[in-house]
Amino acid sequence: MNSRGNTLRLTAVSALVVLALTGFSTGRGHGGGHGDGGGGGCSSSSQNHDSSSSGGGTHRDYDYDYDDDDDYDYDTSGSGGSGGSASMSPQDATVELVGCASAKTPYATVEVTNPNASAGVFTVTVTFRDSTGAEVVSRSEEVDIPANATVTAQVDVEDSTNLPRIADCAPDPYAPPAR
Repeated sequence: MNSRGNTLRLTAVSALVVLALTGFSTGRGHGGGHGDGGGGGCSSSSQNHDSSSSGGGTHRDYDYDYDDDDDYDYDTSGSGGSGGSASMSPQDATVELVGCASAKTPYATVEVTNPNASAGVFTVTVTFRDSTGAEVVSRSEEVDIPANATVTAQVDVEDSTNLPRIADCAPDPYAPPAR
């Protein structure tokens, strides 16, 4: 009787392992109606998981769209959903130096590119340096740029007494949104 008890126990454990490895679900099986609370079944990636119940309360559908890369989109709908998507912050604009400040042009000229699908105002900063590379002054300008466009802007030195000392202009490569 002892060997028969061990055999039954081994069979039961094996069955549980097989069920666990094949994705057996204790939820409703395939073909179950809404709110029937039916028995178990094997889980499937194309199965619609519905947590509605016949006793009232909230209703929410979960829809999983799987692809070959095992990535999935997660959709919820029902009484608890937000109904909207989160807005993303705009990306920084990129800045390139076109011309440095001089006695004739007391400003740095830069090209600023807005990579966003909407217009925005960006803060462009240029550091003016002397011949040793030391900072003379740093100035910022807010630049209004249409969606997906590049504009040319000027960043003034502002204090003309600094002009003779300026040998180089170094714009920050990225201009953050101003507002």
